[in-house]
Amino acid sequence: MTYQPKSDFLVTIMERGFLADCTDLQALDEAMVAGVVPAYIGYDATAASLHVGHLLNIMLLRWFQKCGGKPITLMGGGTTKVGDPSFRSDERPLLGPEQIDANIAGMQQVFDRYLSYGEAPTDALMKNNAEWLDGLNYLEFLRDIGRHFSVNRMLSFESVKSRLDREQSLSFLEFNYMILQAYDFMELNRRYGCLLQMGGSDQWGNIVNGIDLSRRVLDAEIYGLTTPLLTTSDGKKMGKSQGGAIWLNAEMLSPYEFWQFWRNTTDADVGRFLKLYTELPVDECDRLGALEGAEINEAKVLLANEVTGLLHGSEAAATAEATAREVFEKGGMGDDLPRLTLTVADIGDGISVVQLIVRAGLAGSGKEAKRLIAEGGARLDDAPLDNAGLILTAQELASPIKLSAGKKRHALVDLSA
Repeated sequence: MTYQPKSDFLVTIMERGFLADCTDLQALDEAMVAGVVPAYIGYDATAASLHVGHLLNIMLLRWFQKCGGKPITLMGGGTTKVGDPSFRSDERPLLGPEQIDANIAGMQQVFDRYLSYGEAPTDALMKNNAEWLDGLNYLEFLRDIGRHFSVNRMLSFESVKSRLDREQSLSFLEFNYMILQAYDFMELNRRYGCLLQMGGSDQWGNIVNGIDLSRRVLDAEIYGLTTPLLTTSDGKKMGKSQGGAIWLNAEMLSPYEFWQFWRNTTDADVGRFLKLYTELPVDECDRLGALEGAEINEAKVLLANEVTGLLHGSEAAATAEATAREVFEKGGMGDDLPRLTLTVADIGDGISVVQLIVRAGLAGSGKEAKRLIAEGGARLDDAPLDNAGLILTAQELASPIKLSAGKKRHALVDLSA
């Protein structure tokens, strides 16, 4: 018989679809029923913003706090200097300390929207593993920590094995990453009583390493829990779009574009995404996900409003919806659309519409823009655009123009004053 948990957190995440694996579900459940459990998820500071691929585990931390747990967001100020090799085909570019600190500051903006930080028992903590990693003595670390790791076992982990099977180089620097992550879990247990590490299922091997190390060195009983690696119903990795990463910071992706990403969810994913990315009751998510035709589109608007409201606030969500309705239903310009502003110098004697489509983020290359035009998918001010050789002058751009790629992606192009 499958164990039926009693703690609010495990009941909630299981019915909403967050749980992939847990090292000891019953023991973790009993610990959560008994008192406040601190748990962490680690985030390496590889970019100035988190992206939508991180949102599943951010929502997991939010539910953890709402259900009485103490979340710890661990910033990888130390591990970012090494780079996680998990399921990558190449080595991550190495960043300097100033860039890492700037990235952490950008990421913190997002966590502040989802979690409550402070001094209360269930208030979140934000920690940086540079605090204990930067000052490590290498020989002492090898002697005291490295001796607990079997290279044979490390080579068997899927994240490493997949790289070696493809005969792609794995540097000694990257190979050390899993030891450092295991050390993080042990340090968080020692310093803050952290009992649980959570992460995507690609982190399972790293999490298990941390549990083993903590048991050997501290004789601590700690746990690991993973979420499924999420793909859309058509098999694509969650968060990938034609325009690039779906960033969570407003200065890197406008609230309208973020809203539009969720509004464009495939019908088959609506119910599942409502459970994972909103706080609507499960029964309501199931009801909305079962709608068809025009009704499922209103469920998508609700999904977009709920997710955008959590990240950017309800006012930004309402503005994005109003812009979308103006653009799609009334054929208007929409003040909140992504905007490309050019100078007279940018335009010179004239600028090609192909170049404008690329620069506005509606196509990844000139070739892709030309194909879009040839296939009838491009529009200029809502009229079909069939001339890939069209050149626009500064005079023609004195008033804003609207470029469209298909029915759902639009951008405004105008001239700076």
